[in-house]
Amino acid sequence: MKKVAVLASGRGSNFQALIDAIERGEIPASCTGLITDNPGAFAITRAQKAGIPVHILDFACFSGKDDYEDALCSTMRGVDADLFVLAGYMRILGHSIVREFHGRILNIHPALLPSFPGLHAQRQSLLYGVRVSGCTVHLVDEGMDTGPIIVQACVPVLDGDDEEILSERILEEEHRCLPLAVRLFCEDRIVVEGRRVHIVRGGPSA
Repeated sequence: MKKVAVLASGRGSNFQALIDAIERGEIPASCTGLITDNPGAFAITRAQKAGIPVHILDFACFSGKDDYEDALCSTMRGVDADLFVLAGYMRILGHSIVREFHGRILNIHPALLPSFPGLHAQRQSLLYGVRVSGCTVHLVDEGMDTGPIIVQACVPVLDGDDEEILSERILEEEHRCLPLAVRLFCEDRIVVEGRRVHIVRGGPSA
């Protein structure tokens, strides 16, 4: 059984989706820890309720980015996870961390990459006038939302949508896609060839 750790900065609804999927037996894994840079994150409450160890690395308590990332890397090593999931983690991982945990970090992004990377993807989608948006789960590389794509889902952009309404519609798909991608990883069904991700047969659901 794989071990999964989550990095989150906010309310942690995607974190909760993972907790629930693990508890239902849909993901053959255990969650070994939550790492957060925000001591006020509601994700902490979710972890405590589920009995998941919490590691708080308040960025304000560090002398700078390098000092923080040294502590983050040490903490990631300490939770001893097979997979790290960025679920609303609002900091860009340094290149040294990405290299050390290469192929073992997933991110969920609220747009259909490669369109609209970075912050405020839903706002970018509305300003551009697209008719379809969605979410993407991808492996993390050293670029900005540029890693190989594992799962995507589409949602319509409707007349009258604002950023909040569109975000909530996308979030429903995030709660489905992120557990699916984590399950595929934990079942050893992800094979990466260059930029292409192949989902192979295998595991209990095959």
